[in-house]
Amino acid sequence: MAHVERLTVYPVKALDGMDCESVSIRPGGTLAHDREFAMFDDAGDVVNGKRTSRVHDIDTGYDPESGTLSVTTDDDSASFDLRDERGRSRAADWLGVFFGVDLTVERDETLGYVDRREMGPSVISTATLETVASWFDDVTVDGLRRRLRANVEIGGVPAFWEDRFVGADAPAFRAGGVRFEGVTPCGRCVVPQRDPDTGEATPGFREQFVKRRQATFPEWADQDAFDHFYTVMLITHVPEADRGAELAVGDPVEVVPAAET
Repeated sequence: MAHVERLTVYPVKALDGMDCESVSIRPGGTLAHDREFAMFDDAGDVVNGKRTSRVHDIDTGYDPESGTLSVTTDDDSASFDLRDERGRSRAADWLGVFFGVDLTVERDETLGYVDRREMGPSVISTATLETVASWFDDVTVDGLRRRLRANVEIGGVPAFWEDRFVGADAPAFRAGGVRFEGVTPCGRCVVPQRDPDTGEATPGFREQFVKRRQATFPEWADQDAFDHFYTVMLITHVPEADRGAELAVGDPVEVVPAAET
C-alpha cells in the first residue's frame, strides 16, 4: 500500500538533513523546520552546495526542541542556539571562517529558505531512489537520498511514481489529511553529482543519468511537462486549507483527481 516512508527536513539550508516521525505544514506551505535557517554572504547571496563543495566537509545536527545546531569538522566542533540572535551571530562567525566568507545566518519560520519560494515540499518514491542508485556502481540508496535531499519519500509505489503529478490534467495525491499538488519536476544541479561524504564528483554522473532516465521514462508521465531528462523528484504545492495539518511516517497515500478538493 502506498504510504509515507520517510520525512526529512534540512534545518540549515545546504547542511545535513533531519529525519522526522511527523511534521506540520507551515503557513507558507512548506514543512516545519525545513530550510528554517540559511547562510548569506555580505552581498545577500546564499551560501550552499551549488556554490561550494565545502558543505561536504562538515557534519551537522539540529535539535528542534532547543534550536541547537551542532557542527563537526576534522579539526573542530561547536554548538549554537540558532533561535537566539546572539547564537546565530556566533554561528555565522564560526561558519564564515569555515567557508572562507563573511556571512550571516538568517531565520524564516513561516516559509523557510526553499529555492522555489512559491512552492512546497519535494517528493520522491523509495523505488525511484533504488532504481537511480542501481545505475551507478558506487552509489547507494542512502547516498542518493542525501544527494537529492527530498522532503517526502513515498513507499509502496513504482519507480518514478511522482512523475504522474505534472502536466495536462495531472492528478494530485493525499498523504494522511494533506493534499499535494504537483507543480514542476525538479531539474537537478551539480550537487547530486557529488559523493555526499567526500564531495568528489562521480565520473559521468550526469551523462549516465540522462541516458538511463530517457530510456526508462514512464508511460504514465507527460513528457511535455519535462524540459529535459536531468530531472528527478517532484516539487509540490499544499493548498492553504491543509496548512497547519500534521504529516506522519506511515500515513496512507492515495491519488485523487485534479479537480477533487
